[in-house]
Formats: sequence, structure tokens, C-alpha cells
Amino acid sequence: MVILYIVSGLVALLVILLIVALFMPARYHIERTIIIPRPVSHVMERVADLHYYSQWNPWRKMEANSKSEITGEPKRPGHCYSWEGRKIGMGSLTLRDIDRKHVHFDLEFLKPWKASASDDWMFEEWGTGETKVTWQNNGDLPYPVARLISPMLTKSLEKQFVEGLKNLKSLCLGK
Repeated sequence: MVILYIVSGLVALLVILLIVALFMPARYHIERTIIIPRPVSHVMERVADLHYYSQWNPWRKMEANSKSEITGEPKRPGHCYSWEGRKIGMGSLTLRDIDRKHVHFDLEFLKPWKASASDDWMFEEWGTGETKVTWQNNGDLPYPVARLISPMLTKSLEKQFVEGLKNLKSLCLGK
């Protein structure tokens, strides 16, 4: 009889979680900004040329010994950074589009789970010789698990974006 109550309780909990997940957002959006005292062209170069990526990317710093490969011509559509590691999983970042103020990437995760996102950057002249950098990331949250963990995921990504922008600023300043 006790086992029946335990199983009934677990089933009820599962049903409640599935219902809660229905009302959670189906997409996420992260956006962070920083001012870097360098011209737009200097800062944009550090983002659009993926040869710089491992120098400021907070995820690469989590697993410095992970495998990575850079293909394609820097600052051109198709320029790609791919990675594989125990902690950081497996995926790629591919330059989709670039203009004088924007760099747009397609972000694909293959492991530990499949997911895709849009990684977008905007560079604005800000003061004299300064650049306002805005980093955005948008993606889907599959039902039900990703939706249920979305508050933790969003908080973690926000922290990593702040760290990444600080790292980018240090790189641009030659620190």
C-alpha cells in the first residue's frame, strides 16, 4: 500500500511539472552591453575574426584543453569555430552575416543535447574612440525539460555574458 502512495505521488508530481512547463516561455533572450574605449573597427575585429574567440570566450576558459577548429575566411559568412570537450560539449559558431555595425552568428550545439540559437552583436560609436558593444543570444526552449530549467539557464548565461564582455574588453585594451 505504501508503494502505491509513493508511485501515485510521483505521478502527480510529474503531471504538475508537465503542466508548469506548458506555461513557461518557449524562447529565451539574453542581452548584455559594455563600453570599450577602442574604435568600432578594433572591437568588431575581435568578435568577427574567430581566431580571437578563444582569448575572450568564457566557455573556452572553462575547458582550456578542449579541441577546437577554425575554418573559413575571417569576417566572411561561413567563418566557423567548432569545439568539443568533456565539460563544454560539442558545437559550432558560424558567421551568418556581417555589416558595418553588426555581426550575426548561428550557434549549434550537438552535445550534450541538440539545440540552436542566434548569437547577435551590435557595435555603436560611443563618445570619442569608444564602442558600445551589445551581445544578444536567442533560442528555443524545448518542452518540457529546457523550459523547466530556463530560469537557471538564463541566470547562468547572463553571468557568462558579463564575463565574456569583460574578457573582450581586456583583450581590446591589451591587458
